[in-house]
Amino acid sequence: MKGFTLQFNYYFYIFHFMRFSFSPVQTGSLCAVSAAFLFSTKAIFIKQAYALSPLVDATLLMALRMISALPFFLLLCWFNRHHNQAISAKDWLVLIFSGLLGYYFASWLDFMGLMLISASLERIILFLYPTLTVLASSFLYHQKLNIKTWFAIFLSYGGTVLVMLQEGKNAPSQGGFWLGASLVFASAVAFAVYLLLTPALIKKFGSWNFTGLASSVACLGTIMHYLIATPAPLTVINELPLAVWGYGISLGFFVTVIPTILLMQGIQRLGASQSAMIASIGPILTILLAVIFLNEQLNLWQWLGCVLNILGVLLITLSKTRLKH
Repeated sequence: MKGFTLQFNYYFYIFHFMRFSFSPVQTGSLCAVSAAFLFSTKAIFIKQAYALSPLVDATLLMALRMISALPFFLLLCWFNRHHNQAISAKDWLVLIFSGLLGYYFASWLDFMGLMLISASLERIILFLYPTLTVLASSFLYHQKLNIKTWFAIFLSYGGTVLVMLQEGKNAPSQGGFWLGASLVFASAVAFAVYLLLTPALIKKFGSWNFTGLASSVACLGTIMHYLIATPAPLTVINELPLAVWGYGISLGFFVTVIPTILLMQGIQRLGASQSAMIASIGPILTILLAVIFLNEQLNLWQWLGCVLNILGVLLITLSKTRLKH
């Protein structure tokens, strides 16, 4: 509970400072930094919630998260429901599929993986998703990648493998380490596919409306998953410690709803390129928080791997943004 209280205080100070008047660039930068920080706390909350009770697993924690977030995403849909383009049944089906894939299935895989690996490694593996979108786009659209892009991919994956090998040495032989790493990587793949589907949907629905709709679909899918997969689901929820509810609500509001809105505000004021540069601090923030709250320790080789991963992903993200312009 101490970790939860300290992290809540961080959130209070973030929103307290946002009350002052800033220029558009300053406001955008503050929104992007705040979003990066809030997103980086996700793995910390999850690991701490897992440690509180044997009743807590990925499906239960995901359900608490989405139950907390659903009302806000429904409001987002309602206030941004107007659009100028005709929307077909096919568009709705693709939106439902993308929401289930990107916000439900990818998140569930991530939560499952975090039961088996450290928060630091999870964040590093997830941070590979921009490289996966580049590779998938190259395959789908028959685009050749230049030397700079291949070098960036080599840096990001080389750094990730370095971190994994170092952690794998100390992992218990029967602890499911490689399964956990594989689940998180599968989560990154699912999210990358979701990103490939979103541009056309955003043009149809609008960015805010699409975010609200896709997230609401994922919330409903997660809740249905929990109700079907859990015997006596209401009984289990009633038996949870109050602190688990605290983490679940925080995951829904502070780690899902608020950073999603802040990130979109940052992109609107700064552009995708600047926002991507700021977002690159996310893995470092997660690692620092994991050291403080989870007592995770990284050796010199792992820190080197983190730096290589971030440099590689940042090179790819920024070059991809420049191509769009």
